[in-house]
Parts: sequence; structure tokens; C-alpha cells
Amino acid sequence: MTVGKSIWFPTRLAASFLVLALCCTLTGCNVGILLGYLIGGPPSIEPDFDVMTTQSMSEKDVTVCVVAFAPTELKWDFPKIDHELARYVAFRLVEHDIKVVNPDQVKAWLDANPDWDKAEEIGKALDCTYVIYIDMNDFSLYEENSTTLYRGRSECYISTFEMDEEGYGEKIYSKEVNSKYPIRAPRATTEMSLDTFKREYLARLSKEIGWLFFERYNGDNIPDAI
Repeated sequence: MTVGKSIWFPTRLAASFLVLALCCTLTGCNVGILLGYLIGGPPSIEPDFDVMTTQSMSEKDVTVCVVAFAPTELKWDFPKIDHELARYVAFRLVEHDIKVVNPDQVKAWLDANPDWDKAEEIGKALDCTYVIYIDMNDFSLYEENSTTLYRGRSECYISTFEMDEEGYGEKIYSKEVNSKYPIRAPRATTEMSLDTFKREYLARLSKEIGWLFFERYNGDNIPDAI
């Protein structure tokens, strides 16, 4: 897998322009504080996984496997949504220098072992340090009670299992992610195709899940607010 380019630079740049505009309206020490923010960049936010476990997926020799599960009723409308989300999250982690098992390898194992029922089985088979297991409870692309407005919504329960040298796993972290995008207002279906919006929302959802495991910055939400 190839490490992608950093995705937060445009966000940080946008936030910097906002700070610069604010500086024009303030004087004294307030300007100094805001200029320091502009020069040094926005404060970083430590990953929730790191805070809760005192561990990090960015450490050397750590390998992560990402797997998602979607119930049958979700797959009626989105047949491959589990594999698609797992792939998006895996690539998002790779962009932030986290070593991830190739999602095609994960999918191949899942296809060959349809009776699997524990995330630890995958971790043992693919010899990884952590398994990120995404349990998808809900996923939709339209605004409620509308067929002319897009609004991505999902409910996911994220669990992380740590694998030991003998191939046994222990759940060490869990978090619920309730996502809505766009944040402020839905988007008209005339603006883009459903497939295009789906890709856009999966990119956003994978970012929200990824924030649990890699460092982010205040202001990263700005481009997705509208």
C-alpha cells in the first residue's frame, strides 16, 4: 500500500486565513495570541485511543487490521458497504503513517471464511497487532423523509482488539461514532450523483473514525461544515 499525501494541510490553511481575518479586528495581546496560533498552527488533539489506552497505533512495528460488519438489512441497499468502509478507513490510517494490512487481503480472508464470528480470528490469521472492528448499526445517504436531499448519516460502534503473541485477542477500547454530513445543511441531489455523494460521505466517515486513532487539529471540521 502506498502512503497518501497529508489531508490536513488545506484544512489548516483555511483555518489560518480565518485567524488572519480575526487578527484584523483585534488589538493588543489578543493579536499576539492569534498570530501565535497562525504561525505555530492550530493545537493538535491527541487520539482518543491513545488517551484511553496509553498506547498508540503509530508506534514502530505495530500493524493494524480493519474489518467492518454490516447487518443484512443495510446490505439490501448497500451490498458492499462493510468492505467499502473498511477500505476507506484503512487508507485513512495509511495516510497518517499507520501500518495497515492490505484491505484486499482482509476481504480475501473474510470471503474464504464466511463463518467467522470474532474479530480476533482475523487478527490471528493475518498476524496483526490490533484489529479495528467497525459494527455498522445504521447507514443512509438521504435526508430523513426526503428523496431530493443528500445527508449522510451513520451509527457505528468501534471496538479495538489487541492481539498477543499466541494469537489471542482482548478488547481494550470501544467508542460509538454517530455521524452526520454535511453538518449544517443537506445537499440537493441535483448537485451530484448518488455514487459521487456516497464516496464523499465515506471519505468523511472514515475521517471521523480515523480521528480516534491518529492526531488531528482544531479546525479540521471547517471544510465539512457546509
